[in-house]
Amino acid sequence: MSGRTCSRQQFPAAPASQMAAGQRPIAAAALDEASPAPAWKDLPVYSLIPTADKNIPAAAQRFMAERAEAEVVEVEGASHAVLVSRPEAVAELILRAAR
Repeated sequence: MSGRTCSRQQFPAAPASQMAAGQRPIAAAALDEASPAPAWKDLPVYSLIPTADKNIPAAAQRFMAERAEAEVVEVEGASHAVLVSRPEAVAELILRAAR
């Protein structure tokens, strides 16, 4: 599956190509190294779920958010690149968390 199909399906070809050019593969260490104790056990948690994410299914994100007892905001129809496609929803959640 191409990046255009996965993360950048909401964008015209030119911006999607620019986003793809700047993207780097994940490092193997990111998948292998142990993480420290989860902060979500002691801190308030917020989860923004883009419902059209083809990289991390919304159902999986909902499961993780429920497990962390997160306050959830779903962005209907948004892709994995929700930070770029729907910045107002992202900023609103960040401001809510900062209060």
